[in-house]
Amino acid sequence: MGEEKGISILGCGWLGLPLAEELVKSGYTVKGSTTTPDKLDMLRSKGIEPFLLNLQDENSAKDTLTEFLDAETLVLNIPPKLRSDGGESYLHQMHVLLKALLDSPVNRLLFVSSTSVYQELNRVVTEEDISFTDELEPGNMLLQAERLFQERGEWVTTIVRFGGLVGGTRQPGRFLAGKKNLPNGDAPVNLIHLDDCLAILKRIIEQQKWGKTYNACADQHPMRKVFFTRAAESLGLTPPSFDDMDATHFKLVNCQKLKDDLAYVFLHPDPMAFF
Repeated sequence: MGEEKGISILGCGWLGLPLAEELVKSGYTVKGSTTTPDKLDMLRSKGIEPFLLNLQDENSAKDTLTEFLDAETLVLNIPPKLRSDGGESYLHQMHVLLKALLDSPVNRLLFVSSTSVYQELNRVVTEEDISFTDELEPGNMLLQAERLFQERGEWVTTIVRFGGLVGGTRQPGRFLAGKKNLPNGDAPVNLIHLDDCLAILKRIIEQQKWGKTYNACADQHPMRKVFFTRAAESLGLTPPSFDDMDATHFKLVNCQKLKDDLAYVFLHPDPMAFF
């Protein structure tokens, strides 16, 4: 590791910040970006070289990106806000980043993606089922972003598609508390705890698992109505109510490939034990 240029983490929020802290503890040189000026001193205090970086402002980001991307490995961790504009601004940011990457020494990229990229096929889905997204939703912004980096020859990319993110400040009991007449109560949930997110990303880096695509979510998949009712009750909140439906639309995400390739055993395999 002594000859490595280090790791840059684009997006030091709920996931990126604790990942950066873990990598610093393990002896890596870590750069971390934020869009919040007030977080710069906090990042510095944790041994992370801080960068104020907003990819929405292409002109001001250019010089900062050059220094930020002076690294061997980039962890790309910007959650797309697909509901606000359909993902257009997210995809624009990815193109800004791509342009800067082409002039950088980065040769390995770890892309934090989501299982939301899969269609609800009413069955177990694996990494190969991305073909149905191509067929049924060719304009999927998240899939376009993945391939923007995955299909380049200048670096090698590993994609990790996480299930629903919980743990830390993300308390699932607050997600649906008090809501009524919700659909798909019998659908299985695909969730993953922050502890497992961190352990998986760190193991990919340490084991040099590049050029891969992995699904990542807890082993157990309780029904949506059971999980979110218990989660709300655990916080003393009003549980949600779900409609009875003739048909349930769902996907049950399989992550056996990740467990086999990384020899990984989940720290939190059962979401019902998250709270």
